[in-house]
Amino acid sequence: MRGATQVRWAACAVAVALAATACGGGDGDGGGSGGADGIVSSSWGDPQNPLEPANTNEVQGGKVLDMVFRGLVRYDPKTGEAQNMIAESIDSTDSQNFTIKLKDGWTFSNGEKVTAKSFVDAWNYGAALKNNQKNAYFFQYIEGYDKVHPESGSASAETMSGLKVVDDLTFTAKLTQKFSLWPDTLGYAAFVPLPKAFYDDHDAWLSKPVGNGPYTIESYAKGSSMNLRKWDDYPGDDKAKNGGVDLKVFTDNNTAYTDLTAGNLDLVDDVPASQLRNVEADLGDRYINTPAGIIQTISFPFYEKEWDTDDARKVRQGLSMAINRPQITDQIFQKTRTPATDWTSPVLGEDGGFKEGLCGKECTYNKAEAKKLIDEGGGIPGGQLKISYNADTGSHKEWVDAVCNSINNVMGNNKACVGGPVGTFADFRAQVSTQKLTSAWRAGWQMDYPLIQNFLQPLYYTNAPSNDGKWSNQQFDDLVDKANAESDKSKAITTFQDAEKILVTEMPVIPLWYQNGSAGYSDRIDNVELNPFSVPVYEEITVK
Repeated sequence: MRGATQVRWAACAVAVALAATACGGGDGDGGGSGGADGIVSSSWGDPQNPLEPANTNEVQGGKVLDMVFRGLVRYDPKTGEAQNMIAESIDSTDSQNFTIKLKDGWTFSNGEKVTAKSFVDAWNYGAALKNNQKNAYFFQYIEGYDKVHPESGSASAETMSGLKVVDDLTFTAKLTQKFSLWPDTLGYAAFVPLPKAFYDDHDAWLSKPVGNGPYTIESYAKGSSMNLRKWDDYPGDDKAKNGGVDLKVFTDNNTAYTDLTAGNLDLVDDVPASQLRNVEADLGDRYINTPAGIIQTISFPFYEKEWDTDDARKVRQGLSMAINRPQITDQIFQKTRTPATDWTSPVLGEDGGFKEGLCGKECTYNKAEAKKLIDEGGGIPGGQLKISYNADTGSHKEWVDAVCNSINNVMGNNKACVGGPVGTFADFRAQVSTQKLTSAWRAGWQMDYPLIQNFLQPLYYTNAPSNDGKWSNQQFDDLVDKANAESDKSKAITTFQDAEKILVTEMPVIPLWYQNGSAGYSDRIDNVELNPFSVPVYEEITVK
């Protein structure tokens, strides 16, 4: 869900200004809007897990990590280009052995110095099997990962042999294979440094995380709000231009939008579909609609035997062809979605791996062919497709109902497809990530870093961290491995696209549409933008 250094495909990300968290509390406690303290209030949803960087792989938690931490690399908030942040340099002569030198003067907000050890210890913690971190997989290319995180059995080492501290500001990383694009992945939150307090009193740190970014966490009440405040001594050049941000939990985006238009909230960074017809009239130029590195999909449970057969493959292809993407995006999403024709995002550009039309006829509405394929495959497993979704945010009911209507129309059966609402995002993600769902579910991907690799490997590689459906294909895995080892950028992209073509024939997930970032903000704030990941550039917002 979120992330890269000096390799150049990151430059392919389109210049984007997505939405930002907005405006301010004038009452000293961050409530309300506007005021001398310059506090911005924004809609939010509770993260799935406590905010350990290596254990956060969803959007809501990622928003906070982007505010509280800075890593070796940061992605330019307008272009997505990977730029050194804490790293002075990340060098290699063979694309396998890297020397990382840090800039001096960086500290955590508790005063502790950020050193090479801060990174090495954090990466070893994130990779260790015993710590059960969802993003451990991101460390897999570092030599010794297989010893600290074996596929089965117990760990035979405490730390990865490929990481070595040279001095306070230098460390080295040895990978298991050539991976020329590896530096470009290091802007992902799993790679940020951690202070000693994280290990000394882990429970205390989890209750109030300490980082090295432009904001500190003042308080968090689950189900209510998280209050962040500007860190005055932040050493970076992207200091916060407001006094802080109050992230307010909403279980219904329509309520958040109503609060915005009533003057009780400064920013909604996901305008609900039901309000898209009204938003321009309501907000004028305070409505933001701009491309983002996000794709929406429908996933399937390959851990359920009936979905992991050749007949089910035909059914999945047929279901994809039964969805009238242009009609749904036009009628429901009001120019904030574009029908998907591959599994990446146009934000990457052709040079970054996006290939328009790669999915071909399998992603094109064809009522007769869709019905034929589903029937040839023996019909929908279990007799009905149930598409689960979280009911609290994102206005998913409207589009899930529309997708089901399209499928039902093809099948001539108004019960062939139904929606399956799950109360909250956290509950929904818990069911998805623990393989509790037995039919389909709404899914999506917000890029971690602007590389085609990030749209493929974390989602579809065998046992990848976000491969919730547990799809596995050896040919796909082999092509991804080959692409990662390729030192020539254009050859790497072509090989990744060869892997992507396997998704066409297997359809492990159905690509639906590319998502724009959409946001609305109050007249009390300025300089509101969304980055290419559709996350508000909080530190740039100013309060009037």
